[in-house]
Amino acid sequence: MRAGDRNAFNELVRMYEQPLLRMVARYVANAEDAKDVTQRTFVRVFERLDSYRGDARFRTWLYRVAVNMAIDHVRGAPPGESVPIEDDVAFTNSLGTERIVAADIWRKVQARLAELPPKQRLVVELRVYHDLSFEEIAAIVESSEDSAKVNYHHGVKRLRSLIGGRD
Repeated sequence: MRAGDRNAFNELVRMYEQPLLRMVARYVANAEDAKDVTQRTFVRVFERLDSYRGDARFRTWLYRVAVNMAIDHVRGAPPGESVPIEDDVAFTNSLGTERIVAADIWRKVQARLAELPPKQRLVVELRVYHDLSFEEIAAIVESSEDSAKVNYHHGVKRLRSLIGGRD
């Protein structure tokens, strides 16, 4: 793909477009902005493939670019509410008969995520929504792996208290 193989790049877009769109949508004001930021992320990645050094997994680098693009967009746009993401399946796929209860908890978590400090929010979202390892998360948020774990722990603890759970 480094040589500009369009088929390989199209496969990359196919694989990562929806996960990146879901992540970006949590930061930008509306669905159209999320699509635009996601598209601009792929353009930036294509233009800068030669800057990918291979220090981290490619997926980690791709997510870092998307996070930066979303943050840049939010900084340059008036603040707005995140687009609600209805992805109950990803959260409840192993819960069977408890799906309705889990879906209610999922909605409560989504509603309260914005109340977390930015770094905790990002770490929790990358771990829960995108199933990234703490090593990958650390590379994306530019911290140590231990710091990513601590931010995750504190974010989850705060979410529990915000939605009425135990500390």
